[in-house]
Amino acid sequence: MSNCRKEWNREDELPVYLAGPITTGPNQRKTYGMFSSVEGAYESKTIDFDNYAVGRKGSRTTRSVSRERILDSGENVNETASEASEVRGGSVVSSPGEKDDGQPGVEIKYSSDKQCQDGKSESLLIKGGRVVNDDQSFYADVFIEDGQIKQVGESLVVPGDVKVINANGLMVIPGGIDVNTCLMKPYLETAPIDDFLLGTKAALAGGTTMIIDHVAPQPGESLLAVFERWQEAADRKSCCDYSLHVDIPEWHEGVKEELELLVQEKGVNSFQVYMAYKDLYQMNDSQLYEAFSFLKELGAVALVHAENGDLVAQEQSKILGMGITGPEGHPLSRPEELEAEAVFRAITLGNRANCPIYITKVMSKSAADAITQARRKGNVVFGEPITASLATDGSHYWSKNWAKAAAYVTSPPLSPDPTTPEHLNTLLASGDLQVVGSAHCAFSTSQKAIGKENFTLIPEGTNGVEERMVFVWDKAVAMGKMDENQFVAVTSTNAAKIFNLYPRKGRIATGSDADIVIWDPEKIQTISAKLQHSALEYNIFEGQECRGGPALVLSQGRVVLEEDTLQVQQGAGRFIPLKAFPDYAYQRLKFRSQMAHRQGVSRGMYDGPVYDVPATTKYITPSPSAKTSPTTHQPPPFRNLHQSNFSLSGSQCDDNVPRRSGHRIVNPPGGRSNITSLG
Repeated sequence: MSNCRKEWNREDELPVYLAGPITTGPNQRKTYGMFSSVEGAYESKTIDFDNYAVGRKGSRTTRSVSRERILDSGENVNETASEASEVRGGSVVSSPGEKDDGQPGVEIKYSSDKQCQDGKSESLLIKGGRVVNDDQSFYADVFIEDGQIKQVGESLVVPGDVKVINANGLMVIPGGIDVNTCLMKPYLETAPIDDFLLGTKAALAGGTTMIIDHVAPQPGESLLAVFERWQEAADRKSCCDYSLHVDIPEWHEGVKEELELLVQEKGVNSFQVYMAYKDLYQMNDSQLYEAFSFLKELGAVALVHAENGDLVAQEQSKILGMGITGPEGHPLSRPEELEAEAVFRAITLGNRANCPIYITKVMSKSAADAITQARRKGNVVFGEPITASLATDGSHYWSKNWAKAAAYVTSPPLSPDPTTPEHLNTLLASGDLQVVGSAHCAFSTSQKAIGKENFTLIPEGTNGVEERMVFVWDKAVAMGKMDENQFVAVTSTNAAKIFNLYPRKGRIATGSDADIVIWDPEKIQTISAKLQHSALEYNIFEGQECRGGPALVLSQGRVVLEEDTLQVQQGAGRFIPLKAFPDYAYQRLKFRSQMAHRQGVSRGMYDGPVYDVPATTKYITPSPSAKTSPTTHQPPPFRNLHQSNFSLSGSQCDDNVPRRSGHRIVNPPGGRSNITSLG
């Protein structure tokens, strides 16, 4: 395996525009080239991802070929679990597929030959594991039947034909919930290359068993029609359970009826508004306040993309005017304070509307600090850092390799400050930030190249759905900042509570869905585009070595990941409707509404003296163009002193006689002249 790794990371195999070392900060342990080797990249600048996706024919290793059938749509790959009566696994060292024989791993034993055709037995028993929820950890067995957890405890009484999974002391945790993916969000009529099929496969490979994807209507489109299109695509392709947010591209009275239908009939309880993207999605403060007030009446959670769109537009024009067109222009035109200002403004508006605010994609220290301070004052606001902001920084925007720099373009941008990831992880561990999303939106290098001459046209998005849970463990738990219970909270339970999925999701308990991960804290892996399940030919975390990872993943009670091999079925994912008024977000607001009832003060009439304000004539200020086109409202002209030769001021007896504005003087001394009125 080590020989394969050396072969995968040979820089001389890469095209010039993709090669080059990567640094991800002072604590990086290993570095390799960012992009994987793609056969034929020399001959064509447009890469055929159908030929070079993970597992398809091309320059792949034996490890990748074993996953070949996984990418064939509609095929259920389950030979790993069904061909052997006993499968043993161990901790993976250095890269997936390598095993440390000295460390006990996961054992799966079949007590009978009876199995369902889809590869899952009718019942499962997880033995010898340490159950970890957000509030407690304890050793217990978990019995699963019909896709649900039926029993949790010791010495369970179970049927005789159960399939036994021996966890050997590893952690048994709820499956991860990624609340921020964009698997169909279009950009200039082009869609991300990771759709619901590839995106959910990558999610399951990383221990995430449910996603909440963003429905992204364009201005003028029906929210309901686009939602149904999204749901139809997800039903056909998704390999894990999913729900949907709906973005609001514009605000007007006609939107309210559709929002009400989505909440009451379609199972949507969260909507995203934008403070950025001027002249496209951006709402002004009045519209935001009205939207927050209406969403509060519906019992929905308001998601906010927080950036000062007006200033971003001004900065973009200025940067382009300076001749800066590369990816470095992206962070230069979107400085950190524009995100922090918008976060503060969104929290203020939400607080006045008494609506729960959820800030998506917290990317900077100052934005995170604004959320922290607001929560300490009692505001109902939640903050979501993403995989990229927790694991890397924005120094890559200044890479001389354009393709590498463009791969990091997302909004808000990654902070160039290398201390930002550590700061965000610290706030996450302390509870000041609540949920980790991935914002997975995978655009290929050729798609990113749409903006090769103008950074404002680069499609925005990074990978991260597969790496999300691994990096939280590596950057926070393994570093001693966070305990295992908080790890479960930020990767699963808090999201389930905020969006009203709890306790169906986000907990190991009787009656919960059997979305379960057996987590190996000692597993070590190196991030590589060669091993990822995304169709991207690059990975922005390439070469980073991570501790911790899933040893086995169950979705709906089926084994979907075993020994780093996926066993998934296209279309197996279910749409999970979300109910309005989640207690975790609205309980405090309900009491505040009762306590903050406003009414006037009963008092007697004032019968004292009232100051008499004299009536004054309002002076109308001339318009700025008064010199060229004077207004009709002008002060009266001064007296024409040429009309009198005996007095320079005062009223005259013939003031009421109309006079010409001037007199023509014939042959005055010095020549002929026509003196006009001085008024």
